[in-house]
Amino acid sequence: MAADYDLFIIGGGINGCGIARDAAGRGYSVALCEMGDLASGTSSGSTKLIHGGLRYLEYYEFRLVRKALSEREILWKNAPHIIWPLRFVLPYHKGLRPAWLLRLGLFIYDYIGGRKKLPPTKTLNLETAEVGKPLKSEFSKAFEYSDCWVNDSRLVVLNARDAAAHGAVIKTRAKCLSARREEGLWHITTENQQTKATTTQTARFLVNAAGPWVDEVLGDALDKGHPHNIRLVQGSHIVVPKLFDHDRCYIFQNKDDRIIFAIPYEGDYTLIGTTDQDYDGDPGDVAITAAETSYLCEAASQYFKHAIQEDSIVWAYSAVRPLYDDNASEAQEATRDYVLRQDGETGEAPLLNILGGKITTYRRLAEAAMEMIEDNLGAKKPAWTETAPLPGGDFPVDGFDALLADVRQKYPFLESRQSARLVRAYGTCVFFLLGDATTLEDLGVYFGRGLSEREVRYLMTTEWAMTAEDILWRRSKLGIQLSPENIEALQHWMTAHQQ
Repeated sequence: MAADYDLFIIGGGINGCGIARDAAGRGYSVALCEMGDLASGTSSGSTKLIHGGLRYLEYYEFRLVRKALSEREILWKNAPHIIWPLRFVLPYHKGLRPAWLLRLGLFIYDYIGGRKKLPPTKTLNLETAEVGKPLKSEFSKAFEYSDCWVNDSRLVVLNARDAAAHGAVIKTRAKCLSARREEGLWHITTENQQTKATTTQTARFLVNAAGPWVDEVLGDALDKGHPHNIRLVQGSHIVVPKLFDHDRCYIFQNKDDRIIFAIPYEGDYTLIGTTDQDYDGDPGDVAITAAETSYLCEAASQYFKHAIQEDSIVWAYSAVRPLYDDNASEAQEATRDYVLRQDGETGEAPLLNILGGKITTYRRLAEAAMEMIEDNLGAKKPAWTETAPLPGGDFPVDGFDALLADVRQKYPFLESRQSARLVRAYGTCVFFLLGDATTLEDLGVYFGRGLSEREVRYLMTTEWAMTAEDILWRRSKLGIQLSPENIEALQHWMTAHQQ
């Protein structure tokens, strides 16, 4: 019996979409189902960093840190529109980790990951440096080191787009109801979450990349009982009006041995996070708690001259990290590395469960998954994603300003912040999005904050956007700035123009 697909993937987060892209590019026929929108779970709720994880050195996760650090410049090169370097300022806090330990950790961090373009660590005098101005006077010394920023949800969507460009079928709002083995194949039944219509298709290999729902898929859709492979850890963030004018990020140590970041966000804001606490419940219902809100405000206020007030928060978000359960005593100590676990007896259609992982190492995870897929299905084309730009990323890492200048020259009618946002979101694809427009009127209905009908149509036809929420909170973060009336108008327009 011939299969509909070589590979069927459950889950449209970064790991599922990364595997779909890699597999499709190697010549396999691929389908992916996601019960909601792409990146609607963990993958849009991160701290939005491509980093090695400096604090993981304390838990002797040297292999994970090295692997993650080696990915920073690869991902930056392949997606310089949505990933860019960020300098992190780590103030020395008397009474916490000693300065020599911080410097040793940063020395290791600088040299174990193959850093080439990112600048190294340096010591700062906070009494004279610009980055010291927002901080309390008791902090006089700091270390500054490099990592990268990423637009996490757009990274997921771009992987899905590239997978589709290589032939993969991406089905959003399609929940996997059941998957059963029969005559050497998987028979997978999905339900359209809007029409409730069901479809059954076959595949030679099944990947469970459902993130926080990976055990639920095993138990409900695959009838595997009540497995416990992952530990659900809640991480929450708050966004406040910007606390400083420079472009650096802060990493603050806390007395409970945890750390938080304070990161420039969307031009006008500062992002503060994250928390680490075990979570028990439906991952789709996760929301920041009052205790987490207080914790983040108080932790940041230990460092900033002006205390962070809860009534200044303009937005907060939470997500559940599906960490591999290694029986760590504390949530913050649980490994962030991934585990790939294959299931199936000889002659049975194989199943691969994706457990844990970090957004930084998604590409490496996909390559590791492909090795197991090739062992079962046979190799086709070689590994390819290390040097392949994601859609819109086909320009040099130092070429953003030149690309922005080209866009402004060709489309002088765009407001400066609008053109910068479009280039940051779409890179070279912005020329396809804007097309032959010569005036603002050519972009159609205006929804506010630079969002036009033409952009919305582009997102609906090429990036699977179906609702205002998809566009305002995952394809962009314009939801922070748009009024309820703007949002309602956008949703009304999208509902009227669904294909």
